[in-house]
Amino acid sequence: MGRIFEKRKHKMFARFDKMSKAFTRIGKDIAIAVKLAGPDPAGNPRLRMALQNARGANMPKDRVEAAIKRAVSKDAENLAEVVYEGYGPHGVAIVVETATDNTTRTVANVRSYFTRAGGSLATSGALDFLFQRRGVFKLSAENVNLEELELQLIECGAEDIEIEEDIITAYTEYSEFVHMQRALEEKNIHVISAEVQRIPTTMVTLNDEQIEELEKLIDKIEDDDDVQAVYHNIA
Repeated sequence: MGRIFEKRKHKMFARFDKMSKAFTRIGKDIAIAVKLAGPDPAGNPRLRMALQNARGANMPKDRVEAAIKRAVSKDAENLAEVVYEGYGPHGVAIVVETATDNTTRTVANVRSYFTRAGGSLATSGALDFLFQRRGVFKLSAENVNLEELELQLIECGAEDIEIEEDIITAYTEYSEFVHMQRALEEKNIHVISAEVQRIPTTMVTLNDEQIEELEKLIDKIEDDDDVQAVYHNIA
């Protein structure tokens, strides 16, 4: 079948692998949300957010239902949300959010990734000054009146709005995340994804070789099953 087929097959499997990892992470978000506030989305904003993200990622309905069912069962695993902070090569700040049933395993793995790359873990909270937590909402820009939608987003609490190709990204303060989520629901505005992200306040500029080195480290961390999200301050 030749090299072209092999390249297409590699891309296809890479896409499936990425999708599978996304489903696993959303499944953990669902489990944590259910444990915190129950399986009813009406009274559980975090679960509504997780379900929203599941739809945005095209996660099969049966997998979503299975994740909720597992979370309410007596045998459900207890997941702890733990944040690790560290410096990678060239002084790049990296924050790793995890959801794990074994913190000993997770911290050992994360530490090894940093160490092997020439970096090191920092103490909890050491990098807080380099990142700002903000609500990030992504919406489709296809077949909508952009001016009207922007006004609606501002009314809902958006402070900054970016439009790139067919995606609108609206940002809000961390403390206003739930308010924004509810306001969008009340206006029946479809959201592709909604999450709290860590936005860097200070950036580090690297050359191509250094960026490639950091990308290998970040990819390694993201491949860990316990890792939910990775943030960095590379410009």
